[in-house]
Amino acid sequence: MLPPAASFLPEITFQTSRASGPGGQNVNKVESRVELRWHLMDSQVLTDEQKRLILEKLTNQLTAEGLLLLAAQDDRSQFRNKEIVLARFHELLLKSLRRPKPRKATKPSKSAVRKRLEGKKLQGEKKANRRKLD
Repeated sequence: MLPPAASFLPEITFQTSRASGPGGQNVNKVESRVELRWHLMDSQVLTDEQKRLILEKLTNQLTAEGLLLLAAQDDRSQFRNKEIVLARFHELLLKSLRRPKPRKATKPSKSAVRKRLEGKKLQGEKKANRRKLD
């Protein structure tokens, strides 16, 4: 089970910058974009097994040093962007720790096989009846 997002806060660093895109004067003078940085292998909150699972699932999203970088610039408010990026971080960790349900191989039932073969036989007879007689 994953601990609450608040327990990760001492391990997370935030960096702010000016957001890109439309927004007029506000975008040009306010640093509302928030970037979250978290080092997976230095985490004290997660077990080694959880770290291994996250490393396996998020390989493409981690830097060579094992840093996870997430950014949010959805809102005009820096505080709101910080909340958004924290929610994304927590959701990403939850998703990466979720184990898929094992697939159980099944066979079609005898009646399903019988129905399929009967349908094929009927279709074949239908086509055979359309042929020209010699």
